[in-house]
Amino acid sequence: MRFDPWNPDFVASPYAVYDELRREAPVSFFEPTGQWLIARHADVNALLRDRRLGRSYLHLATHEEFGREPEPDFQEPFWRVIRAGMLDVEPPVHTRLRRLVSKAFTPRMVESMRPRVRAIVEGLVDDFVEKGGGDLIAEVAEPLPVTVIAEMLGVPDADRHLLRPWSADICGMYELNPSQEAQHTAVRAASEFSDYLKGLARARRAAPGEDLISALAQIEELTEDELVGTCVLLLNAGHEATVNVTGNGWWSLFRNPSELVRLREDLSLLPTAVEELMRYDTPLQMFERWVLEDIEVGGVAIPKGVEIALLFGSANRDPEVFDRPDALDVGRADNPHISFGAGIHFCLGAPLARIELVESFGALLTRAPDIALVEEPEWNPGYIIRGLRSLDVSCG
Repeated sequence: MRFDPWNPDFVASPYAVYDELRREAPVSFFEPTGQWLIARHADVNALLRDRRLGRSYLHLATHEEFGREPEPDFQEPFWRVIRAGMLDVEPPVHTRLRRLVSKAFTPRMVESMRPRVRAIVEGLVDDFVEKGGGDLIAEVAEPLPVTVIAEMLGVPDADRHLLRPWSADICGMYELNPSQEAQHTAVRAASEFSDYLKGLARARRAAPGEDLISALAQIEELTEDELVGTCVLLLNAGHEATVNVTGNGWWSLFRNPSELVRLREDLSLLPTAVEELMRYDTPLQMFERWVLEDIEVGGVAIPKGVEIALLFGSANRDPEVFDRPDALDVGRADNPHISFGAGIHFCLGAPLARIELVESFGALLTRAPDIALVEEPEWNPGYIIRGLRSLDVSCG
């Protein structure tokens, strides 16, 4: 099998292909998307920190000046939202936005949320166990981070059912060569979510509460588009990865029963286990960057104006960095995985994600000690944001 992100078999198990890429073509051009694939940990890690690359080039040049085709006009509502968030901008705009939003993610602020996260997940797990199990993703993995981020933002209970569908539809645009249907769906979702958040922000500006939208709405130097872009990013980044780490992680534990037993018998391993599950079956398989100046990677010249694809899933299985990289080791102490990225775009919500994951796995391990897989799951078709359709389990 070759690198083929549209092939369900590859999406289900890309790691043998990654092994081959690291050995034989660690820097290679992928014609179908016009991207350079970067497979080794050292290169991926270095390029994430290299300021000759960027998530965007529009701070330096227009599409035409950079040698790229402009996006079609119908996509404008989508990109207006996305490019107003900090992930898709570069300094100095990125620096300003991250400074403003990071106040909500200080270590003290995040740790203060642990009791509330624990209460939410314990309620979800107790309901799940009481009914004897079901789809672990739909009934535990998804509601937890959506509820946490919705409470942070101040989204009313009655509206929270809208968030997950909007997020999933928006993220469809991030897949490689998305279909026309996926593009139009993403545009619609971005427009609807934007309109909703603008209305909420205007109401909170007039009558602020204790939530993050209220706080952001009072910041004069934050434009309305930047507020919307920030909130959309917090929702998408704040739960997509957490959902998929939970689903992929339990599937990994079911396939490695000795490690599941080891973890259940020693819950002090939960923090290292969460890091290992993120490494072992990475939820974000690829992260893309634009080359802003000519560079050389592994002896290969890569010119300005092209896009590189950093293969996180491959980097996290690199034997040059990880001992027994294809083995799941819930006690792995030396684990410099890059699932949260690196450099200025390192995931701002990583500490909160870690708390959610430790509390989620801990609650299921203690409250559902006999949790068992009902049937082998299927993977969603997406490759970049890679996760299971469902994970049917029994409890009792």
